[in-house]
Amino acid sequence: MTHRQRLSLFIVIDSCIVFMTIFISRFLVNSDFHIVTAEIWMSSLVLLLGHHLFAIKLGLYYKSWEYASVGELVIILKAVSYSVMLAGVFQQVIIQTVHVRLLLITWLLHLLLIGGSRFVWRVYLDSLNKEKQKKKRTLIVGAGSAGTMVVRQLVKNKQSELYPVAFIDDNVSKQHLDILGVRVVGGLDSIDWVVSDLKIDNIIIAIPSLTKKQLHRISKACVKTRVKTQTLPMLEDLVTGKVSVNQFQDVKIESLLGREPVDMDMQSVAKYVTNKTVLITGAGGSIGSEIARQITGFAPKQLILLGHGENSIYSISVELKEQFPTTKTLFITEIADIQDAEKMMRVMKHYAPDVVYHAAAHKHVPLMEHNPEEAVKNNVIGTINVARAASDNHVNTFVMISSDKAVNPTSVMGATKKLAESIVQYMNEQSATTFVAVRFGNVLGSRGSVIPLFKKQIEAGGPVTVTDPEMVRYFMTIPEASRLVIQAGALAKGGEVFVLDMGKPVRIVDLAKNLITLSGYSLDDIDIAYTGIRPGEKLFEELLTKEEVHEEQVYPKIYVGKTSSPYFQEIERLLATSHELNKHELRSELIYLANKKVDKTLSVSS
Repeated sequence: MTHRQRLSLFIVIDSCIVFMTIFISRFLVNSDFHIVTAEIWMSSLVLLLGHHLFAIKLGLYYKSWEYASVGELVIILKAVSYSVMLAGVFQQVIIQTVHVRLLLITWLLHLLLIGGSRFVWRVYLDSLNKEKQKKKRTLIVGAGSAGTMVVRQLVKNKQSELYPVAFIDDNVSKQHLDILGVRVVGGLDSIDWVVSDLKIDNIIIAIPSLTKKQLHRISKACVKTRVKTQTLPMLEDLVTGKVSVNQFQDVKIESLLGREPVDMDMQSVAKYVTNKTVLITGAGGSIGSEIARQITGFAPKQLILLGHGENSIYSISVELKEQFPTTKTLFITEIADIQDAEKMMRVMKHYAPDVVYHAAAHKHVPLMEHNPEEAVKNNVIGTINVARAASDNHVNTFVMISSDKAVNPTSVMGATKKLAESIVQYMNEQSATTFVAVRFGNVLGSRGSVIPLFKKQIEAGGPVTVTDPEMVRYFMTIPEASRLVIQAGALAKGGEVFVLDMGKPVRIVDLAKNLITLSGYSLDDIDIAYTGIRPGEKLFEELLTKEEVHEEQVYPKIYVGKTSSPYFQEIERLLATSHELNKHELRSELIYLANKKVDKTLSVSS
């Protein structure tokens, strides 16, 4: 039954009840139906008009009676009392005689029958909707075509565990309207009381065309309600039939970053990638595989996927062939370790790539604190091997992925990344190849990042572990990070360190709380445990040192740091003696060298 049909039914029932009560009262007072005067007819008309007036004013017809409580009974009492009082005023003013006993009995009958009709309606709904009571009461955000489609599908789909009870929409012209039996109860600013008043169990954001900023605003409002929130699949997926309208997705935590994604300059990227040979080291990792996906869209001639792990390289190669069935790009897999200088040289010589994206690295901070020699082998020696092989085989552009932990590093991982940046800048001075580095913060959803860990802990019932309540980090998504890397290759002139404007840093504990809420739990269900800062960690990270900062953007939301003086000779001396040092000594030397300000006279070696 639609809202309009329901409203009409209640008006008819109430009209009959109100109209009858005064005549029944007359009979009870005089025991004779024939004694019906014009006064009674006029009083009944005033009573009828007054009842509907006060019922509408007090919202009696808009109440959900299957969830009626004392509040609804108070509204009935007010509507009935006010209408009877109005009839009494009418009798006093017009007739100049108030029939007190008649009005009192009318009031009692009126109250009994109106309340009783609602009780009967509730019993009827309870018997009719036993299955609905088992379903989750769902609020739909967005009363447009997508939201309407969601409601239609949920109502038709008897197997769905969701049942739509209300819409939220900021469009004032839609508010208080009835759409397929579901009322638009208000705008986004009313979502708190709507969730509480209507006992909402689930929220669906049904606006596929939202921008990142709009989704951020809506997601934040939904998170505050502590109700599980989901989104509609992408519009193109619905149109192409990849997914159905009732295949909802959990709101992604990146929606809460509130930052529009970085867009690529398609023409400049296509110019240096299309129909070229591209090699990606660490192609099986989170960033490397996403770079491969995005690069394939530009139709390179060959894409060499190089990595140490055979399973991850196999997975991304199969995925690319399935995702781009019509591409002419030749996908080539190379299982190789970047620590093997000879193998790197052979690969570069054989394929002669035009572009190299160097994404292979050890990045886990605590693990590298315990294994500094492995961080040196992979992040420093590995970078030297790949960079030299690229230079010797006349690669046009070399882009290395760095980290914000390379700024004033306090960890082995950060120190080795800083040395790798210096190697890249040194190679740029020595080679015809254009060498650049790209520096960004934590990548949401990447292997070893906090999000997969938090999700696993939430699924296990908690607790969610956070190192320190004051720890903050810059965050970006995997696609954003990959776009920055690819765009850097187009902007590269040589020796730069590119940095993304990542907005405001985010507190890790806030990230954990939001993820708990988005997963459908409250902070009472899942505990947060503080474990203390781990070796090598800082409470906050920086993206550029004061000496590196350039104020202007070289591309929307992309900055370039001033090139610092490379100190390759000192790096070589450390590498030559690193096998003689224990872990503690090696860690100290790495962090000392990475933070050392080196004179420009040391910047070039033959």
